[in-house]
Amino acid sequence: MGKTTVAEIVDETVVAIWEELQPIHMPVPSEENLRSVAEDFLSIWNFPNCVGAIDGKHVPIRCPSNSGLMFFNYKKFFPVILQGVSDANYRFINIDVGGNGKQSDGGTFQASELYRALTEGTINLPKHSFLPQTNVLAPHVLIGDEAYPLLPFVLKPYSGTNLPLDKECFNKRLSRARKTVECAFGLLTSKWRVLAKGIETRVDM
Repeated sequence: MGKTTVAEIVDETVVAIWEELQPIHMPVPSEENLRSVAEDFLSIWNFPNCVGAIDGKHVPIRCPSNSGLMFFNYKKFFPVILQGVSDANYRFINIDVGGNGKQSDGGTFQASELYRALTEGTINLPKHSFLPQTNVLAPHVLIGDEAYPLLPFVLKPYSGTNLPLDKECFNKRLSRARKTVECAFGLLTSKWRVLAKGIETRVDM
C-alpha cells in the first residue's frame, strides 16, 4: 500500500471520528451551556461573565514541504498551533487546529472559525448581566493573556507595571481564572504524550 493511499485512509478515518464524536463530546455550545460555564467561573474562580478561557499550544511537527519559515516559531522549532477554549473545570469546549508557528496566539484566534462566529454573532452568547453586587451591566466574554486583542467579547489583562490596586486585583483574578485552559492543555499533554515530543507525520501529506 502506497504512502498516498495510507494518507487518504488516515484523513478519512480522522474525519469520520470527528464527525461521529464531536456532537457528543464537543457540541456547539448553546446559550444555556455558556450561561452554565459562566456560573462555574464565578463560583469556582470568582470571575463573572466568563464563558471560557482561551490559549494556544505549539505542537512540534515535521516542517511542511515548501513552507519556508511559515511554521518556524519564536522558540526555534516548527509547530502547528492548537487553539483551545476551556470551561472552569479544565474541559475543552472549543478547539481550532492548524495555525502556523509564525502566528501569535491572537493572530491564530483572529483567523479562526470561533472568531468569525463571535464577530458575526452566530454564537449565542448569554445576554448581558449585572456584575455581582453592582448595577454594572456587562457582556459575557472569553478571557486570554496579553497576546489576545481586547474586544467586546474578549478580556485581557491590563498592561504595564505599578498598576493601581483595582487593576492589579483584576489582573490577578483574570490570571487565576485563565489558568484553567493551561491546566486543560497540561492534562491533554499528559494523556497524549505525542503532543509534547512532536508529531512525525507531515501535516501536508
